[in-house]
Amino acid sequence: MSTIATSLIETARNVLKIEAQALLKLADNMPEDFPRLITTIINCKGRVVVAGVGKSGHIGRKIYATLASTGTPSYFVHATEASHGDMGMIVEGDICILISNSGETSEMRDIVAHTRRFSIPMAAISSNTDSTLMHAADFALGLPDAAEACAIGMAPTTSTTMTLALGDALAVTLMHERNFNAESFQVFHPGGKLGAQMTRIRDLMHGGDNIPKVTPEMPVQDALIEMTSKGFGIAVLINSEKIIGIISDGDLRRHMHHLMEKTAGDIASPDPVTVSEDTFAADALRIMHANKISVLVVADQENHALGILHIQDLLRAGVA
Repeated sequence: MSTIATSLIETARNVLKIEAQALLKLADNMPEDFPRLITTIINCKGRVVVAGVGKSGHIGRKIYATLASTGTPSYFVHATEASHGDMGMIVEGDICILISNSGETSEMRDIVAHTRRFSIPMAAISSNTDSTLMHAADFALGLPDAAEACAIGMAPTTSTTMTLALGDALAVTLMHERNFNAESFQVFHPGGKLGAQMTRIRDLMHGGDNIPKVTPEMPVQDALIEMTSKGFGIAVLINSEKIIGIISDGDLRRHMHHLMEKTAGDIASPDPVTVSEDTFAADALRIMHANKISVLVVADQENHALGILHIQDLLRAGVA
């Protein structure tokens, strides 16, 4: 590696170390008002309104988006726009989180006054614990003293990273307190690959007469007709209405000698991999990869066959 490349990597590594150390310092010095803020948000009848300008505004947008997608109704208001009509978006029952590294951002004054006038709870995130904003706040979330990572010590770097991390801590703690689970997450993320991965396989599987079922005493030629007609490349061996095995292409090849003289029970593999219909599509895909198979049998607790899931069903749904 050239000297120039080494120098560039060292500069970048130094930035990451400075910010990482600041995050550890924040973890060891969590704001005392943090627990009270969590309780207030949990009991909030309205929404969490996040506001900021400049880089703090960009961070605020990410914080509100994370809150909204994890079960906490939230939106963002630009402090300047609030002074020109958007103040009406902040109403009684809401709670505000205002972000200003200096705590003296002039654009915040109107929102602060609005929250005081209508008794709207207000939290402030700032590095300046002795600032006007922090003194006005009901919940003061002060950031520990830490140098910015930029060469001149002025560009928002460490401070914005700590603010973003504190926002994540807020959102995840709220998730924990609300028992926000994977199924809840899917409700807020129905689109794209993430939404597809959180789909339950009951919505993707083939059930009823589409399931290729054979019995142990069925001649192999009849089993082959059932496999071919359903088009999944397998047949589910059923006895007394319960799954006892499966016939795959591999089973056919392993029993090729005198194949047509055998029954379905002679060639089936016992104890096939099954999943419940409540399994997430992403988990079904992982199970397929782990077992090197392309088809899953969906079964209930009594081991009755409910459906068939092919990897192509996952591909069509956008999971894989």
